[in-house]
Amino acid sequence: MNMNKQYQIEVCTEGRGLINITDDVAKCVAATKGETGLCHVFLHHTSASLILCENHDPLVLKDLESFMQRLIPDGDPLFEHIAEGKDDMPSHVRSILTQNSLTIPITRGKLGLGTWQGIYLWEHRLRGHVRKITLTVQAE
Repeated sequence: MNMNKQYQIEVCTEGRGLINITDDVAKCVAATKGETGLCHVFLHHTSASLILCENHDPLVLKDLESFMQRLIPDGDPLFEHIAEGKDDMPSHVRSILTQNSLTIPITRGKLGLGTWQGIYLWEHRLRGHVRKITLTVQAE
């Protein structure tokens, strides 16, 4: 029997940084009651992104942010699109270098993640936002 469902979740960010949303996604998968399938996670924004990342050592997240800051600094004179501030265009560049959707297998009714994998929303703007995510679970 197909157990296809769609969920909306909102994540309130406090500004630039990574937020582990694995538990929120896992709860939706469990509510579907499917054993095998796929969970698609889609972010409805262009200045934030989704990543699948190491979830054990918080220094990994700190290092990722440091790397992005060096690669794409706020206020870089290269960027003309600054309608919402010095972090406007850098946030868009960060989001296209990462991703706005993920697809994760469902195995035995749970997210089929590796031991050290977590699902993160990465806020690229300096100030907080409410981010909308659609989860589509297709399972049987």
